[in-house]
Amino acid sequence: MKNLVLVLAIALASIFNFSAKAQSTEDQSTSTVTKTADIEVYYFHNTRRCATCNAVEQVTRETLEEGYPEQMKSGVITFQSLNIEEGETEALAKKLGVSGQTLLIVKGDKKTDLTNDAFMYARTKPDKLKEKVKNAIDQD
Repeated sequence: MKNLVLVLAIALASIFNFSAKAQSTEDQSTSTVTKTADIEVYYFHNTRRCATCNAVEQVTRETLEEGYPEQMKSGVITFQSLNIEEGETEALAKKLGVSGQTLLIVKGDKKTDLTNDAFMYARTKPDKLKEKVKNAIDQD
């Protein structure tokens, strides 16, 4: 009986040890993925797009190209417009917690969701959206 308890204790300790090692490896790989650029701007959209959807992309792209040309050229700031209905976008959308049309600014582990502002201002007050994008990029 004592041998059985000892064997079970060793087996449980081994399982916990392997589990802890697997967890720490997963955390390390996640942190390397997020460090591809200092600031990543994503606009997730559907296949069928309205005038406002197109304006969100256009105003965001203009803001980045006009306000941060050197950072865009060097890759410090990246912009991607991605169709969320396409298969290759699914993994990134899931990683970022996106399930629909979204304007997202990612700085390291910090995500700023500007979707509501983007759809509110892109067509009627594009300067207001540009200001929101710049504020999200410039804040620490």
